[in-house]
Amino acid sequence: MTLEEIVLSPAAVRVLGCLMEKEMATPDYYPLSLNALLTACNQKTNRDPVVAYDEPTVLAAIEELKAHQLVYESTGGRVVKYGENLIGRYKFIAPEAAVLAVLFLRGPQTAGELRARTERLHAFASVDEVAATLQDLAAQGLVRLLPRRPGQKEGRYRHLLGGDGADEQPVGEAAAGGGQPAGAPPPLPALLARQDELEAEVKRLRQELADLAQAFAAFKAQFE
Repeated sequence: MTLEEIVLSPAAVRVLGCLMEKEMATPDYYPLSLNALLTACNQKTNRDPVVAYDEPTVLAAIEELKAHQLVYESTGGRVVKYGENLIGRYKFIAPEAAVLAVLFLRGPQTAGELRARTERLHAFASVDEVAATLQDLAAQGLVRLLPRRPGQKEGRYRHLLGGDGADEQPVGEAAAGGGQPAGAPPPLPALLARQDELEAEVKRLRQELADLAQAFAAFKAQFE
């Protein structure tokens, strides 16, 4: 079975995305124990939707991924740990792996959003570079450009490992099961996640400003 023929459950997609993200962003803490993987799946930031999985849900997702040879177990230590096989098995280069991981974790996104959200995993030089990567993945049957909704300036891309159209909302209609109509405000979890992102960014910028002020003071002191 080729990769484009594999259809994963939402929980399996989330687990796979978390493993890919942690492998690229924090390799010193990878592979992940079940507890660490559970925490990663249930993060309130950089996740859409925000979920509250329990251990049986994550273990079932791991078994699903193992059936497709997309996850391996590491049993060398006292605790069983898990890693992903997707990148190595299908020989994805860093830009492709970063885009797929963020699509797995945050759903459909524009090329601009993907550039901003993959920064910790791979630094794209431009939105055009992201778009080129998306085109390569689309040619492999792994992502698809969604139709623009009313009021949208850019099209969003979605991954296809969860099935074609599994998380796509019809244009101009409410999604099945009580979803929001196009153009409605984002749900509260998404707003809270965005707030956390902005607060983290402000904190980072303040620290950079403090570091610059300290460096300037030290430089100035040399001439006093």
